[in-house]
Amino acid sequence: MKWEVYEVSSPVRHYTGGRFHTTGEPFPLIDPVDGRTVGTVPEADRATVDAAVRAAREALSGPWASYTAADRARMLHRIADGIEARFEEFVAAECADTGKPRELAAAVDVPRGVANFRAYADLSVSRGEQAWHTEAPEGRGALNYTVRKPLGVVAVVAPWNLPLLLLTWKVAPALAMGNTVVAKPSELTPSTAHLLAEVIDAAQLPAGVFNLVHGHGADAAGAWLTGHPGVDAVAFTGESATGSAIMRAAADHLTPVSFELGGKNAGLVFADADLEAAVAGTLRSSFTNSGQVCLCTERVYVERPVFEEFAEALARGAREVAYGPMVSAEHRDKVLGHLRRAAGDGRVLAGGGAPEFGDARDGGFWVRPTVLAGLPEDHPAVREEIFGPVVHLAPFDTEEEAVALANAGPYGLAATVWTGDLARAHRVAPRLDVGIAWVNTWNLRDLRTPFGGVKASGIGREGGHHSLDFFSEPMNVCVRI
Repeated sequence: MKWEVYEVSSPVRHYTGGRFHTTGEPFPLIDPVDGRTVGTVPEADRATVDAAVRAAREALSGPWASYTAADRARMLHRIADGIEARFEEFVAAECADTGKPRELAAAVDVPRGVANFRAYADLSVSRGEQAWHTEAPEGRGALNYTVRKPLGVVAVVAPWNLPLLLLTWKVAPALAMGNTVVAKPSELTPSTAHLLAEVIDAAQLPAGVFNLVHGHGADAAGAWLTGHPGVDAVAFTGESATGSAIMRAAADHLTPVSFELGGKNAGLVFADADLEAAVAGTLRSSFTNSGQVCLCTERVYVERPVFEEFAEALARGAREVAYGPMVSAEHRDKVLGHLRRAAGDGRVLAGGGAPEFGDARDGGFWVRPTVLAGLPEDHPAVREEIFGPVVHLAPFDTEEEAVALANAGPYGLAATVWTGDLARAHRVAPRLDVGIAWVNTWNLRDLRTPFGGVKASGIGREGGHHSLDFFSEPMNVCVRI
């Protein structure tokens, strides 16, 4: 795969109350491909966060309050049009921040950002409310019906792996239901969030409806925003430990939260599966975006009769798969630490360690796609989320054992099942403790379906009406007849 050098086309700025500014000390923005500094990002101080929340609060009673659902939907489509008009800028910014190849950003990240605004625009105007005719004991009747109202000011905190996709996945339904938003992207990947603010500004969304602040998380902009008394809801995607910290802060104000957190996703490969398809699917599910996707497979359990054949084919594919860098030096070092320990305790079937290119990429944050085997189930590389291009293989003998192995551990986000037996597929998939189970495929998504995890992988569901329900409050109106 060809790697290109991308530059950030527009300086990263805060956007509060309809105004762009760079208040705060700048910190460097690093290209993960070669370690170059490609820009700077302003670190929001507490006063900037307060100003953003205040602007969002004031906007709730401004012109935005008079927008109908159809008005808001038209605005969301206008934002989608704006992203499409600047498509190549968004792609370049996403690549510069994350190091991912253009093919991925252009095929997935930016199109999904557009689709999120269009999908929630259309869904929000097509949904209905509920109504009941009630007969009271004294013989009098009543008409009860529901009304959906915005929650108010919503804090949206997005991660670094799919910056635009996951930011818009929350911003779009929040705006569709009439809320105002204060967004904070990851400090590692702020550029597409800034471009989104420029698009929203050009679309003439009322001042304060969308606000953007940049900075770090703990004891910084992220913590100040999610624990702010002026915030009415928090929507967060990221690691489970950060989710716990946000939940503690939100508890002081009983702020509702929607979390999509970490995963240590399992794949089950039965002997009757199409092995060629299972290998290809597992390569994709393990190494897409260099394993830096919450849905990626990190544990694969293979029925013993085909274990060696599958392991050999997967290792061969891992040596040939295209991949990108880790997002930061810190994250690379975390992944390499897992690999060093795993190499001493098990077998490395492919990959392991950092590659040497002999060019500028040696200054970047690369890790080879790695296939491990032979580790015990309580090993950190099997139990802890690595979030990199690393997958561990282990055999199983029975269906019951496969389900038990997949369900072990603290996480429960996603799973894959590879089998040629349709009855087994319907039997096994519902028994997995996850929010989504794919059968003979991976990451095939319908934006209307519920998405989220169980256990340490999240709270609540996103997607379709589930997102619109979270970002609104149902109210009952009872009229005596």
